[in-house]
Amino acid sequence: MLHGLAKTLLIAAIAASTVSCTRIKDTKGYLADPQLVAAIQPGIDNKESVSHTLGRPSLQSEFDPNTWYYVSRQTEQLAFLNPKPVKHEVLVINFNDKGVVSKVEKLGMDQIVHVDPSNDKTPTRGRDISVWDQLFGNIGRFSPASGTPQQ
Repeated sequence: MLHGLAKTLLIAAIAASTVSCTRIKDTKGYLADPQLVAAIQPGIDNKESVSHTLGRPSLQSEFDPNTWYYVSRQTEQLAFLNPKPVKHEVLVINFNDKGVVSKVEKLGMDQIVHVDPSNDKTPTRGRDISVWDQLFGNIGRFSPASGTPQQ
């Protein structure tokens, strides 16, 4: 009887560990409908019609208010690991000075730039002082009477 219980517990443990290793899929941002995107026509649509058709943009260009971005990103994550991008799309809509669509462009994963920070510290110039030097480095450097540093 104990042998059967051990088998059952082993099978339950394997099943529980297998379930915990499934991929977690996540979608963030603008979910583009291809038919609605195809309906936006350069030279015909304006800011109001684009906003009515696609909704408000994810963001507007800081340097040119006539550029709208609709951003979408799908990621997959295995258990506790960092999520990895699977699909990344940016719909860029440019308007002319009169607010009429001048260009509709789609950008994908090939436009993503990976920025790799240099560790968890910002490199700086200067001396690398240990805690010991910081605590006891000035002992004997100042004269007791004048308070000025001795060379």
